Amino acid sequence: MTRKLTPPAPVSLAEFDAIFEKVKNWGRWGADDDRGTMNYLTPEKVAAAARLVKSGRTVSMAIPINKAAGPDNPSPAVHLMSRMHDLPVSPTGLSFGMCYLAMASHGDCHTHVDALNHVGYRGQLYNGKPVSTLTSQGSDWGAITAYSNGIVGRGVLLDAARHRGVDWLEPGEAVTRAELEAIEAAQGVRLGEGDILVFRTGHHARRLALGPWNNEYAPAGEGKAGLHVDTVPWMHERRIAAFLPDGDGETVPSNVEGMPYPLHPLQIVAMGMCVSDSLNLEDVARACEEEGRWEFMVAGLPLRLPGATGTPWNPIAIF
Repeated sequence: MTRKLTPPAPVSLAEFDAIFEKVKNWGRWGADDDRGTMNYLTPEKVAAAARLVKSGRTVSMAIPINKAAGPDNPSPAVHLMSRMHDLPVSPTGLSFGMCYLAMASHGDCHTHVDALNHVGYRGQLYNGKPVSTLTSQGSDWGAITAYSNGIVGRGVLLDAARHRGVDWLEPGEAVTRAELEAIEAAQGVRLGEGDILVFRTGHHARRLALGPWNNEYAPAGEGKAGLHVDTVPWMHERRIAAFLPDGDGETVPSNVEGMPYPLHPLQIVAMGMCVSDSLNLEDVARACEEEGRWEFMVAGLPLRLPGATGTPWNPIAIF
């Protein structure tokens, strides 16, 4: 029996622009602010998150860095051994193994966090800064270094695949605001100001089971599951600090007229939201089941890379 899928309800571009204006945080924390919703994550919120640590169990939410090209990984990481132990550095036998890594800061197979200079809409970045702020040499404003002190706070996993009783959502399926609230109720959690939303569709589980796929638009790609744009005003109302999904949180194909990836401009440009992409949430979902709770401390450390539009990282859930 074929499972009934849940494609996203259509949204016009005019409706999208109305949502954009409704959720704008421009000027909320000053004209030159480049931390956006991370301003909700105060020292008091970090201290409260630390009190969630009970068992001390730690779980990575990152995909192993992918060095193999594939339909969803056209720019694989390059990892080279630059010195091996067959070349001792002294007659005493001391030796070092050395290696070199080069990789994209973004992509569907690299767990990474976006900077606020990463996405523009109609010539503007978050807080109304012109897209020309970003040059071929990067930018001083809105770079990933705004998060250089870490992304640390209370994480809450909303597991849409578990809620639906499936291993994963199929490409093109959408999760609405109403369903997020139903998942909260079923799991006995509620996201609030300064929290980190960890959102699972089972994207990585599908990849492990069926192999990589091109998750772009048809006919070349199959698309991917994600959130409906009606979830963005909900995030804005709840004052959520950061969004950590498997996939990139987007439903492909998009439900917005003429807008291929609508969540990114709404979250990053309008809200100034800290957004990560392409997490592996299978291990943390299993840990939540075993620990019997869906909240935990998140500790993520973006690379301190001046001017960058994003960086690979390894966010950790601590129970």
